[in-house]
Amino acid sequence: MNNHIVSIGTANPGNPVPQFQIGEFMKMAHGLDTQESRKLNFVYRQTGIENRFSVIEDFNFVNPEKFSFFPKNKELKPFPSTKMRMGLFEKSALTLATRAVDDCLSKTHIQAKEITHLILVSCTGMFAPGLDLEIIHELGFRNDVERYAIHFMGCYAAFNAIKLADRICDSDPGAKVLVLAIELCTIHFQKDYTEDNLLANAIFGDGAAAALVRRQPVGLKIKKYHSRVFKEGESDMAWSIGDFGFEMRLSKYVPDLLHKGLNEILGYLEEVFQLSKIKNFAIHPGGKQILQKVENAFQITPEQNLHSHEILKAFGNMSSATILFVLKKWLLDPESKGDILAMGFGPGLTLETLLLEK
Repeated sequence: MNNHIVSIGTANPGNPVPQFQIGEFMKMAHGLDTQESRKLNFVYRQTGIENRFSVIEDFNFVNPEKFSFFPKNKELKPFPSTKMRMGLFEKSALTLATRAVDDCLSKTHIQAKEITHLILVSCTGMFAPGLDLEIIHELGFRNDVERYAIHFMGCYAAFNAIKLADRICDSDPGAKVLVLAIELCTIHFQKDYTEDNLLANAIFGDGAAAALVRRQPVGLKIKKYHSRVFKEGESDMAWSIGDFGFEMRLSKYVPDLLHKGLNEILGYLEEVFQLSKIKNFAIHPGGKQILQKVENAFQITPEQNLHSHEILKAFGNMSSATILFVLKKWLLDPESKGDILAMGFGPGLTLETLLLEK
């Protein structure tokens, strides 16, 4: 392998929304009393998140008269249907995607018309003919560009896109592959006050990221990767399509299940990746506890995984796009060099590991 992630671009919708402000919206939307409001405040303080982004401006307000997407009443009735949410995805995704692609390509000498392959990643929205075709027409990609779509795989999906890009570059040394992950997680807000919804509503945000992969010795070299499924966590992290958006199952036991699974395969990770010799880590910031559990399992410090904490703090969990935000930090970090171990998690319970070298 001599393929590299040579550039990464990112984009977010609107202005950052403070975490405490989203909490105030949630108290109103859930109709919480004083005791439950204190519980929500505690959960939000423990997330390690200061700001998130959303294509829905309503999260800035507690006065329903200011809402533009949700109904203008505190009961949020009639609650937006899946069709309405997919309509918002279709309306909003192109602008965000083109900003991420422009940011990515602006750091290179590659123009949009030179892209040979486009890999679109999303688990929060889809339609046909599709966002990929809109991007091709909007940005002037070639009409014969090869297109691939990775949908509904969750937070680890960008790892699969990078692996696919690597395989493409192996088979075609002249390939210029653009990976684009776009996630509008907040359009799937659920108002039923359950533990799963409380956790999901507390951490997810919106964002897009684009990465250019090609056979060029610049950026982050793709060295090795590995996949692993832990069946025990199958019911603790999942997506399903409901009448009112995509419904997230996110058990509070996920960090512990992940910690247990990692401990089971530490020996294998050491054998394959020489884990103990790696200084820099890019762990998917699925939540503060997940970062802590991984760091504990690997016996590393938060400083070795610093950029993951920074992204979580500033953006929250943007599902599949998040790891590209983290890798962009490593790519631009003037002090970093050597191996970087990236790791992502998602429904399954699935673990993806990617070894890069800067």
